[in-house]
Amino acid sequence: MRWAIFIVVYILVDIYAFQAVKTLTKSPWLHGLYVFISLAVLAGLIYELSFLGSAKMMEPPKMYFFGIFLAVFVPKLIIIMFMFGEDIARFFVGIFMKVAGSDEAQFMASRRKFVSTIALGIAAIPFASLLYGMIQGKYNYKVLKYALEFEDLPDAFDGFTLTQISDIHSGSFDNRNKVEYAVDLINKQQSDVILFTGDLVNNIAEEMDDWKQLFSTLNAKLGVFSVLGNHDYGDYVGWKSKADKAENLQKLKFLQKEMGWDLLLNENRYLERNGQKIALVGVENWGENGFKQAGDLDKACDGISDSDFKILMSHDPSHWQSKIKRDPRHFHLTLSGHTHGMQFGIEIPGIIKWSPIKYRYKNWAGIYEELGRYINVNRGFGFLGYPGRVGIWPEITVIQLKKRQNTV
Repeated sequence: MRWAIFIVVYILVDIYAFQAVKTLTKSPWLHGLYVFISLAVLAGLIYELSFLGSAKMMEPPKMYFFGIFLAVFVPKLIIIMFMFGEDIARFFVGIFMKVAGSDEAQFMASRRKFVSTIALGIAAIPFASLLYGMIQGKYNYKVLKYALEFEDLPDAFDGFTLTQISDIHSGSFDNRNKVEYAVDLINKQQSDVILFTGDLVNNIAEEMDDWKQLFSTLNAKLGVFSVLGNHDYGDYVGWKSKADKAENLQKLKFLQKEMGWDLLLNENRYLERNGQKIALVGVENWGENGFKQAGDLDKACDGISDSDFKILMSHDPSHWQSKIKRDPRHFHLTLSGHTHGMQFGIEIPGIIKWSPIKYRYKNWAGIYEELGRYINVNRGFGFLGYPGRVGIWPEITVIQLKKRQNTV
């Protein structure tokens, strides 16, 4: 029923937006093209919804239906905001002009055409942006580098570098050359360790079958470590039985072992350098707002000391905000992902950093510091749902740890 209501709303929005087109042109060909595109997009949306609850819904061809729908529907919403505002203004202006005895019809027609032109011009911006995001933006990989200072960092780890990647979502990939380029870009950072913070797949382990050989080439001096994200558990598709679901998760875990990755399931490892060590802690997914809470910090910290320098891998940044940043064990640096930066936003360093996802997650992209603890929220390597990225580009994070010098 909710999808039927949505489709009715879509049709009403479409009809209203069509008024702007009719105002600017009387061409029956352009009118017919508008109607044809609208019906084709609606048919594609209904077709995609038929796969709701199935792993097939997240396959690249199905996601492109959704991407095209967004590219067409979002501009129409912008158009109707202008047109609705114009209709309200026309009502009051019309009353005034009748009282004043002015030529209402000619003025209203001219005003309507002007507003329609402005609305269509502004609506073209998100239309072009969303199309660009699907064609180029989703593989526009960026290497973001940070240096963080800590007073209690062991001397041997001064200058230690880690590369973080997150949210691979391998079931969404449709261009092997681009992904190969990105994997090579990760290796070129020559970091001491590579850390993956969850969501290897969209839903099922088989999505990695065509990619595991490529990702097994990731290489760092101290190895590649990983944790699970919410999508890795297979919670968003239907399974014939609980046994099938459990088998899928087990396959995903074994697959990471095959790739040479060390998957931390509420566990920890010590990283050693020149006789000194730091603790690497990895928890299973823990998230607020209905997401799986399989993460167990107490279990993950078993065997490590409160005084150890600690790096924590936890997929969902809400875990840091809710639990980790105030934990008395003092996790110096937490690495998360999950948000993707919503794959849409505006980022100009030093000027603006905005995405709609900020209204749901306090920590949604980049480095944050509170109470002397840091978190980095990686914007994600892959993409999900909308098969593109606009303004929030796929990210490879390189963090260098520095020993803070006492200047007193």
